[in-house]
Amino acid sequence: MRLRPRDGAAGPSRAARASEVAAGLPVPPGRDRAALSCSALPSGASSARAPSATSRSSARPRSLLSWVPPAPSPRGPSVPPAGSLSASPAMPGSSSSRRGPAASAPHVSVFPSPQELGSALAQLVAQREAQCGPAGRFSLGLAGGSLVRVLAQELPAAAACPARWLLAFADERRVPLSDPESNYGAYQTYLLSKIAVPEDQIVVINPSLPVEEAAADYAAKLKEAFQGEDMPVFDLLILGVGPDGHTCSLFPDHSLLQEREKIVAAISDSPKPPPERITLTLPVLNAARSVVFVATGDSKAAVIKRILEGDEENPLPAALVQPHTGKLYWFLDEPAAKELTIPFEKHSIL
Repeated sequence: MRLRPRDGAAGPSRAARASEVAAGLPVPPGRDRAALSCSALPSGASSARAPSATSRSSARPRSLLSWVPPAPSPRGPSVPPAGSLSASPAMPGSSSSRRGPAASAPHVSVFPSPQELGSALAQLVAQREAQCGPAGRFSLGLAGGSLVRVLAQELPAAAACPARWLLAFADERRVPLSDPESNYGAYQTYLLSKIAVPEDQIVVINPSLPVEEAAADYAAKLKEAFQGEDMPVFDLLILGVGPDGHTCSLFPDHSLLQEREKIVAAISDSPKPPPERITLTLPVLNAARSVVFVATGDSKAAVIKRILEGDEENPLPAALVQPHTGKLYWFLDEPAAKELTIPFEKHSIL
């Protein structure tokens, strides 16, 4: 199976409906090779430097040692059984779409700088990879933007066995892969040149296709990569958030927030250039075993407060990401968290 695009090759256009997923992930092509080339994943923490946490109310934060996140849900299906009340995300604007007592609270961690945040993020990736076991595949979905450089700094040293990774992108711009706006191109330049993920285990769009066909082709590639699952269930999704509250290419008040059938959708009227993009939809984001949002800078402070503390009739797209049975994390630097009043873990260096 070759997941990178071949010019002019489009996969079948099939929509996916959330239902029960098979327990456990399939073995992708090339895993035997990967198993031979990698030692078993460490059972303990990775060697990557990461900060320890204290409560916001703690009088004296501990020094930067090793950051250990709360234990995630057991590896297995994260999509609720078909027919359950939470099988599909609530529609934006409905009372059940807003965070309340029935939704698990996110785990919010605040770091002194993007550098310390990057160390903890690499540690989280390493621990989620280790949880997949020495013979398991680790499926990772990445957003683009400033996340690329954050991950490129620390992740290469923390990745135990990237030859067993399945890597996909939470959204992508329909531009040539060599274009500076391409998420794949940016990761290829800054990260994938340092981490040996096999090319046939990287799911990439075909930008030569019209945007609707490119979305259908990408969905078909994901279905091939997640064989036996009606809904792709990522072990970890790393997402960003825009100053307007958008995540992936899901923008405020856009009709794609209502999408419940497709796992990948096309957008041709993006309010942020370039206008043509493809994106994972909310059902896929909310099926993940773990989701971590990363935000830095004081330009994000106001929208972070709205997302984490607001109770709006029409929640912002990032506020609609509430994994059904998975874990939700927010990794912020101090400027991005400066307006928060909810409890959070603060990490510091003495």
